[in-house]
Amino acid sequence: MRIAMANDHAGTALKNEIKEWLESQGHEVEDFGTYDTEGCDLSDFVYPAAMAVAKGECERGIFVDGVGYGSAMIANKLQGIFACVCQDPVCAELSRQHNDANVLCLGGKIIGPVLAMAIVKTWMETDAFMEEKYTRRRDKVANIDRDHTVPVA
Repeated sequence: MRIAMANDHAGTALKNEIKEWLESQGHEVEDFGTYDTEGCDLSDFVYPAAMAVAKGECERGIFVDGVGYGSAMIANKLQGIFACVCQDPVCAELSRQHNDANVLCLGGKIIGPVLAMAIVKTWMETDAFMEEKYTRRRDKVANIDRDHTVPVA
């Protein structure tokens, strides 16, 4: 699977650890940066990574910033992106099963690497198989997304 990754300065170390694991599992990672811990603007990296997912150039995205919510807010501005913030493996599993989330956002200042890796593994390994009620709910959100966001060019 092709995974878009992005981060700000607070997420560099954790992103690198996740990237290494993804590649060891045979995934192709497109790293949109940043690549160091110098202060930077999150949107400069998350926006192009989210665009790659929205355009279908990458199947999923994993974004790491200080808390996770900044990445999710930026990514969810794009049509076709369903980004979630997960702080434990249960939320990661449910974000895939109940919402078919295609972008995972993590807070590098909030969770440590051991928990983060458990979240990533769960999120990557969970299929978006959903009961009918969750499919119906997901489709309603997708319709709102389609009707009220600008398509990605």
